[in-house]
Amino acid sequence: MQLIKCLVLIQLTLLLVEESLAGRDFYKILNIKKNANTNEVKKAYRRLAKELHPDKNKDDPNASEKFQDLGAAYEVLSNPDKRKTYDRCGEECLKKEGMMDHGGDPFSSFFGDFGFHFGNGDGQQQDAPRGADIVMNLYVSLEELYSGNFVEIVRNKPVSKPASGTRKCNCRQEMVTRNLGPGRFQMIQQTVCDECPNVKLVNEERTLEIEVEQGMVDGQETRFVAEGEPHIDGEPGDLIVRVQQMPHPRFLRKDDDLYTNVTISLQDALVGFSMEIKHLDGHLVPVTREKITWPGARIRKKGEGMPNFENNNLTGNLYITFDVEFPKKDLTAEEKEALKKILDQTSINRIYNGL
Repeated sequence: MQLIKCLVLIQLTLLLVEESLAGRDFYKILNIKKNANTNEVKKAYRRLAKELHPDKNKDDPNASEKFQDLGAAYEVLSNPDKRKTYDRCGEECLKKEGMMDHGGDPFSSFFGDFGFHFGNGDGQQQDAPRGADIVMNLYVSLEELYSGNFVEIVRNKPVSKPASGTRKCNCRQEMVTRNLGPGRFQMIQQTVCDECPNVKLVNEERTLEIEVEQGMVDGQETRFVAEGEPHIDGEPGDLIVRVQQMPHPRFLRKDDDLYTNVTISLQDALVGFSMEIKHLDGHLVPVTREKITWPGARIRKKGEGMPNFENNNLTGNLYITFDVEFPKKDLTAEEKEALKKILDQTSINRIYNGL
């Protein structure tokens, strides 16, 4: 019995040692599966970074450590070479091969919702001069709005750099008193400036990574804090990216619903048919009709529309409208008679005003 207890203790000790040598479980930190693709890694990091940012969790003494773990997990799993090494032998191998950057800030490559302002909101902020906002249209396909995507844009951003000499800054209007003689004074407004180190604006190329989120709507805007035009004596403006949905050759979007048209033959319209429609992400939507389909008939495929932006678990519907292509060849007298017998309809000649 004592031998069994010893063996169990040895096994537990080996497991603990193995776990400590392996390092942190980056997949568990990001809460993703081991077969997750790069976009899924980015989405998981982006979502968790907003939740775990230290500025938002000031009461949590471990907030900084959790955020650092999250950054390390993203650094490794978003890099194919580092991820391959990590999957083979864990974090310790990465450290031994010098593949852990320690100090890289993946957070800085994401913008938009990441402009944190977790102040006390007392509204006593000093009005400082501010650069102009920049509005940029981002043209995206319906496929990207359906599945989500990460888009990189390159921006030449003017950045303040030290320069020789000094300059007048923080200029303001102040009231000063002038002595005009015995017993005579005058209050006048005068421009007063400070002496500041000189700066110059230098263009720097910067790559911004923007997430096109599932279900975003045409015209939706995302504000990227401090990425607009700079101001030498104040704060830079913001960069506002406006989503512009490009027309699609097969689908029309209305809110979360999709609409498309399908042309079928007269034969299929009369006897029924089975077909598949290729959706925006490539999956096939089966469509089967066993009854007669008239021109303009519409069917609804529930849940095959666009994902809802607020809740991706909710989806709209796909509406399919049918057009019927009639044969262009002339029928013989015998074919006409046979068709009349099959259809068994009386002639209808109805005249109306088109409404």
